[in-house]
Amino acid sequence: MRGIVAGLVLLPGPAAAAVVEGASLGLGWGLPFAGLLLSIALMPLLAGRLWHHHYGKIAALWVLALALPFAMAFGPGPMIGLFRHVLVQDYLPFIALLLALYTTGGGVLLRGRLVGTPAANTALLAAGTAIASLMGTTGAAMLLIRPLLRANAFRRRKTHSFVFFIFLVANIGGGLTPLGDPPLYLGFLKGVGFFWTASHLFAEVLFCALLLLAAYWALDSWAWARERPVPPEAPPGRLGVEGKVNLALIGGIVALVLLQGLWQPGEVALLGERIGLERLLAMAGFLGITALSLALTPRALREANSFAWGAMAEVAKLFAAIFLCMAPVLEILKAGPAGAAAGLVALTSDAAEAPVPWVYFWLTGGLSSFLDNAPTYLVFFNLAGGNAVHLMGEGALVLAAISCGAVFMGANSYIGNAPNFMVKAIAEESGVRMPSFFGYCAWAAAVLLPLFLLVTFVFFR
Repeated sequence: MRGIVAGLVLLPGPAAAAVVEGASLGLGWGLPFAGLLLSIALMPLLAGRLWHHHYGKIAALWVLALALPFAMAFGPGPMIGLFRHVLVQDYLPFIALLLALYTTGGGVLLRGRLVGTPAANTALLAAGTAIASLMGTTGAAMLLIRPLLRANAFRRRKTHSFVFFIFLVANIGGGLTPLGDPPLYLGFLKGVGFFWTASHLFAEVLFCALLLLAAYWALDSWAWARERPVPPEAPPGRLGVEGKVNLALIGGIVALVLLQGLWQPGEVALLGERIGLERLLAMAGFLGITALSLALTPRALREANSFAWGAMAEVAKLFAAIFLCMAPVLEILKAGPAGAAAGLVALTSDAAEAPVPWVYFWLTGGLSSFLDNAPTYLVFFNLAGGNAVHLMGEGALVLAAISCGAVFMGANSYIGNAPNFMVKAIAEESGVRMPSFFGYCAWAAAVLLPLFLLVTFVFFR
């Protein structure tokens, strides 16, 4: 069996090794990840009923398609070690934070007459973009997705509103602080100054946000004129917020995220993995905040908000499989020039060995479109030298390119950033017909790729 695996270009290493180095992995180990992505993209179109009832089992089969050959090639110990590392270091902190934001965001209800006119929708998207760097793209998306759904419930042409919501609120708006998006938070943990992103990425974020908001307003105005919708009758009233305790709890989530970068008391063991005590306490805090939100928010308020657990369950299952299946791909990238992706790595420098900012922007962004953008950021941060002091100074343009690529291009697919998929799932739960996986990628190609080409020529050439 080992010979068959080697024949598939999987390049097995020593079975007794405790750790499998990325340099020993061939590109064939990315096949289960590619299969999982194709399942997410195609099965809702080709076998929708099967997918919606059994997506968790299908995702688990792709994990097995990686785990069994990996165990046969390298031994059960390294396979278990790789999966345990991914679950403890990446997935559990990710899903605990997402659960807290999903629960608290679903406990905030915007009351009053909010009609989804082009002006009102554009204002909502602008507000979400503005607050995304303060409370994170996930927090801002979970806070405002339901008001946007209610405001546009009477409209027939509304899919574009949620696509642009993903572009702006769930991604580009998070580019100004380490609180905004996980890649920037990892940079903060590696020594990048808290305010460096705001001072060095402000022009890029503002440039993208203004152009996208202008494009959205024009598109929504056209859709409104074509549709000529009749807003429903509703009693006049000022806008107001209910469930304000959840806003305080969201503030607590933001504080816990920031605390992990400022307080690092040491490591403890969790399931055989060494993990920072601050990260473990933060996870416990996120779970505690989730419980408080459920206890303090009236059931009637959540019902009025159309809150349900289906979207959270879908994201939790699919992203568990995504994190596990993409682990070998990230290890290959981490191997740099010694790995199977050496050709890509070589593109980051010119003939004089000087880094090429626009290449860093597109490589970081292109991989962040389909891999988790946080570890992808870290891979290219380390390829650029990994020295935060140097990168904030002489290498500032390269660091800006890496940061913008990871944050901006996470919007290129539903799986590029966690809130993308969650917005899709919540919108579909509410009856909105969202684009398919490839349909959304087509939207991104038509709207975002020209924008990112402009960003390249204006900022990174």
